[in-house]
Amino acid sequence: MANIKSAKKRVLTSQVRADRNKAVKSRVKTYIKKVDAAVAANDKEAAQAALPVAIAEISKAASKGIFHKNTAARKVSRITKAVNSL
Repeated sequence: MANIKSAKKRVLTSQVRADRNKAVKSRVKTYIKKVDAAVAANDKEAAQAALPVAIAEISKAASKGIFHKNTAARKVSRITKAVNSL
């Protein structure tokens, strides 16, 4: 464990940030799974309804720096391509 006061604070703040990032990543994965489930079930309406919500969540995560912009673009591209294939 750190002895210096500023190092102790860094440990705490980094843990808070890590937990927040983990929650956002989990949320993004959930929305992507909803789109994938609709695509797997060949439910075009549900997939098209879930797509904009998932894209918005991915974009928010990228703007906060949780995902790199290219990673976000790749994820958006893949789910959009899957929905358009229906």
